[in-house]
This record gives sequence, C-alpha cells and structure tokens, in this order.
Amino acid sequence: MRQHSKGHLDIEDRGSVLIARVDGGPHGLFGLEIANQLEALVDRVDGDPSVHAVVFTGAHPERFVSHADVRWLQEGGAAVPPVNRLGASVLARTAKNVDRARLGPLVNRTPMGPAVELERLHTTFLRMNRSGVIFIAALNGSALGLGAEFAWANDLRVMADGDFFIGQPEVLLGIMPGGGGSQRLTRLIGTHKSLVAILEGRPFTPAQALANGAVDDVVPQDQVLARAVELAAHFGSRTKGSVEAIKRAVYFGGSMSLTDGLHVERTEFLGTALSKDGQELMLDYMQSTESNGELPLYNPDIYKQALELGTVPGRRSTNGR
Repeated sequence: MRQHSKGHLDIEDRGSVLIARVDGGPHGLFGLEIANQLEALVDRVDGDPSVHAVVFTGAHPERFVSHADVRWLQEGGAAVPPVNRLGASVLARTAKNVDRARLGPLVNRTPMGPAVELERLHTTFLRMNRSGVIFIAALNGSALGLGAEFAWANDLRVMADGDFFIGQPEVLLGIMPGGGGSQRLTRLIGTHKSLVAILEGRPFTPAQALANGAVDDVVPQDQVLARAVELAAHFGSRTKGSVEAIKRAVYFGGSMSLTDGLHVERTEFLGTALSKDGQELMLDYMQSTESNGELPLYNPDIYKQALELGTVPGRRSTNGR
C-alpha cells in the first residue's frame, strides 16, 4: 500500500459506479485534504448524469477510516479561545454564513477557520444526502469517530465480518461527535441506543452494528467491495431524479413535523411526476396495461424485472434508455 502523509482519494471509474479508496496514510486518518477532495468528488458526480453511485472503501488493509486526524482537531481548537454554549452557537452560525458566502479562503488562517472547515464538511455530507447519486460505505475494516460519521452519512453500509468495530469514542477524549454522529446514528438506530453508545464510547462489533441497524449487511472481508458494488449497481439503476427526490424527502422531511414533512413529500412528488422521466415511464405503464389487460406491477415476472432494471419494463428499457 502506498503511504501518503496528507491523505487522498483514489478514484476508480467503473462506468455508472465510481470506487473511491480513502487513503489516510499509515494510520488511515481523515484530515482536511480528504475533506476537500470529498467535496470535489461530490461536485463531480452531482454534475455528471452518467454517474449513479459511488462506493467508498479504505486503502488501509484493516480500517475503513480510523477516525479524524486528532492533530487537525486539536490545533484547530487551540486557535479559538474557550467559549460557552452561546458563544459556540454564535460561532457555528457565523461559520455557516461565511461558508455560504464562499469567504472560507479569507478566514482559513484566522480563529474562524476551524469552524468554517467543520461547516464545509457538514455541507458536503448534507449534499450527499440530497444527491441523486447513491453513496455506499464499503467498510473493509474498523471505523471510529469521523470514520463512523462518514459511514453514517452514506446511504448504505456494508461491513466486513471479523475482529472489526464501528462507533463514536469521542467522550473518551473529553469531547463529543462533531461530524454528525449524534444526529445520524440516532436516526439510524433510535434515540436511546444511540445515547448509550455515544455516552459510553464503546463501539459496535459487526454483528451488533447489523442487529441495531447501523449497517445494512455484514459479509466476509474479501467480499465487502464486491457486495457494495453490487448494491451500487442495483440502487443506482433507479432514475437519478427519483433517487434525489426520495433522499431529500426521507432525510430532511422525515425529521420534521408531519405537516412540514408532508409538504416536502408533495414538493418532491410533483417534481418527479412532472419530469420527463416520470411522464415517459407512466405513459409506458398505461400503454402496457392497455396492451396486456393487466396492471404490470401485478405480474410477478414484470415486477421482478422492474426491481432488477430499476424501472418498469417498457419502451424505455427495450430501447436501452
């Protein structure tokens, strides 16, 4: 394995699926360089209609991402005077405004810099949640802290079976999750289980992570990448516009009040129903019903094909579209 002190993403192009190997150097750390390259990758795939899924895996032989580069966190924190909760809230909101205004380069070397870097990482993770691209974490080994939070920010997670672990140990360093762990893990496994896990700092084994819903599949280590790519091809076969709308409705609408969440759903539904893809697929469905005298999704063979193709078979699938 090549050693890189600053860390980087190695991208392998497999057509509609990209594989990104996270190389955090000999310790498998997540630092600023990887955060910047992740942001660029999300930019790239969001703007490329041919890319439908991205699979992340670790370059380290036994780690997905070990955790954040602690030096990155400590030095960033040392640049800012201690603040109370109100001051921290003001700092976080100011960093959000600075990031939105694209003023980051002007403040990187000021005490505001670390807060802006954190805001940018959160923005990247949120863009993954809003994207029409499917993101899958192929956990070839262990992940703690920001490594786990990166996995939680993906849409699906496949973990290697064996003597590996995943979790949030920040409390053992006198801090707490800062990359979304207290929010995304809670949404995955529930409030009480998340609270206990984060308070104690004890990670999940692969079996515990699967049982709790923190990962979606556990397979032998040598099958992790293949299984993740299989899932990427399967879920990536859905129309990108539908994927984008569904992710926004579930990730963001699902944590709102019912009234607000239903508004998000209606908004996203109307966008897909009025789209070119949605109109063509619904017309195909109606024509198939008229031709065959039965609703296509009540034919088990057609339903099976639809799940494999990502769309109900019709002229679009016949024409290779």
